[in-house]
Amino acid sequence: MPHVAMVLSPGFQFLALGAQAAFELANLVRGEPYYSLGIYSSHGGTLVSSTGLPLPTLPLAEAGPVDTLLMMAGIVPPPQLEPEVLDLLCDTARGARRVAGLCTGAFILAQMGLLDGRRATTHWSYARQMQENFPAVRVEEDHIFINEGQVWTSAGLTAGLDVAVALVEKDLGADVSRAVARRLVMHHRRAGGQSQHSELLDLAPSNDRIQKALVHARAHLTNVLNVEELASVAALSPRQFSRIFRAETGQSPAKAVERIRLEAARLMLEDSSHGLEAIAQLTGFADLRRMREAFMRQYGQPPQALRRIARAA
Repeated sequence: MPHVAMVLSPGFQFLALGAQAAFELANLVRGEPYYSLGIYSSHGGTLVSSTGLPLPTLPLAEAGPVDTLLMMAGIVPPPQLEPEVLDLLCDTARGARRVAGLCTGAFILAQMGLLDGRRATTHWSYARQMQENFPAVRVEEDHIFINEGQVWTSAGLTAGLDVAVALVEKDLGADVSRAVARRLVMHHRRAGGQSQHSELLDLAPSNDRIQKALVHARAHLTNVLNVEELASVAALSPRQFSRIFRAETGQSPAKAVERIRLEAARLMLEDSSHGLEAIAQLTGFADLRRMREAFMRQYGQPPQALRRIARAA
C-alpha cells in the first residue's frame, strides 16, 4: 500500500493539510484502501501552525517505507534547516518514489538539492527570492505546478490540491482522479502549465453589481459583451455602469473584457488541442487577426509563440 507522508514545518498553514483529502477520497472512490496517510515532522511531537493551533505529528524516522513525500512549510519560506534535519529528509526522499514541495515547501526541496538543474515553481510572491537563493534552480513563477521526473513543486496552497489530484491520476487513472475532483467540488482541474495569475482576482471590484457583470462576461465569452449588455446584467444604466466600473477597476469595461478574453484564450492555448481559429471564436475575438493583435498588445508575442513555449515546457 503506497504510504503518503506529509512532513510539516513549524508555522505550517492548516490549509496545506487539505492535500491529503485527495488521497483519502481516492480510497473512497475505489471502495477499498489504496493509500495510507501519515502526518510527520522531523522530530515528531506537537507543531504549532501559523495561526497558533497545535497539531500532533509523528517522527519522520518512524514513517517506514515512504512512497510519496510531501513537504509543507509556512506562510513564508522556511529558514535554513539544520544539517541533521536535511540528512533525515534526504534519506527519506532517496527511498521514496516521488517527492513534492507544496507552496513554500519547494524551498525545502531546494535546500535538499533536489531542484538543482530542474524546473520548479513556488508561490508567485516568493519566486524571485527562490531564484536568488538557489541559482541552480530554473524557477518558473507562472505555473500552478511543475513535474520534473520524481520531483514535483507547486504554487500557492490551493495548488497543492491540483498536485495531489495529479498524483492520484498518475497512480489510478483519469476516471478516479475526475471522481476525486468532483467530490472535492473543484470548479476546474487546473493543468500544471496554467498561469497563477487570474484576471478576475486582479480586477477585484468590491461592488456586487460589477462583480456580477464580470462573472457574466467570463461565462459568456462568445457574446458581444458591450457596455449595454454588461450594464443590463448589473441592473444599471450604461452611463452609471461605465462610471462605477472604472472607479472600481481602474479601467474601461472594454479593456477588462479584452483581458478576460485573453486569459481564456491563453489557457486554451496551453491546455487544449483547439486550433487558433477555433480559440479565437470560442473566446469572442471574432477572428484570428483580432486575437493576434490583442496578444501582441498584452504579451508582446503572437499566440503561436506562446503555444510553442507551453508545449516545450
